[in-house]
Amino acid sequence: MNWIDVQRVFASDGQPDDASLQRWVDTALAALNEDTEIVVRIVGIEESAELNSYYRAKQGPTNILSFPFEAPDIDGFESALLGDLVVCAPVLATEAEQQGKPLLDHWAHIIIHGVLHLLGYDHIDEADAEEMENKEIVFLQQLTIRNPYLQVTDHER
Repeated sequence: MNWIDVQRVFASDGQPDDASLQRWVDTALAALNEDTEIVVRIVGIEESAELNSYYRAKQGPTNILSFPFEAPDIDGFESALLGDLVVCAPVLATEAEQQGKPLLDHWAHIIIHGVLHLLGYDHIDEADAEEMENKEIVFLQQLTIRNPYLQVTDHER
């Protein structure tokens, strides 16, 4: 079973409900046959920018930050915690609008993207990016969400 702990410290229109967040996490973790826990923290511009600066030395907010849990090296210690996802709601809203995507579809994509980071996937080099994107596309198709990497033309909006 996959548990999520949702922390909403920023209120805005268009945020998904907990059930949607759970469904997206479950989709990304379907092949993982073990209990997991993920914290999803929904924040505003300021907190996202502070965390992005501190942990990634990058200025400004970002859509999602993934913090994989690093278990202490203690005999017998076990934890189902995969890690934390910190999602910046205003950045997601802006990106969805700029990219002509439904906001909840973009949320689903970014949550799945973050979960894959918690599982060790990355997009630093081209081969890894392609593998990660292909997984995202498959998971989103399972949710009947179109490929987020396709360009949307004006007549499709």
